Amino acid sequence: MPQMMPMEWTLLYITFMTTFLMFNIMNYFTQSPSKQSKMKKSINTNKTIWKW
Repeated sequence: MPQMMPMEWTLLYITFMTTFLMFNIMNYFTQSPSKQSKMKKSINTNKTIWKW
């Protein structure tokens, strides 16, 4: 089976890379940001006093 010419490999690489990048860019920008809740959640900290 004959090998492809180097120029064809380059075009194939460029085609796959542009497809991959466009897919990732579209997925990144189509996600809507999460809405912040109005109620603040307090963090409960339990202080433990160590008696050695």
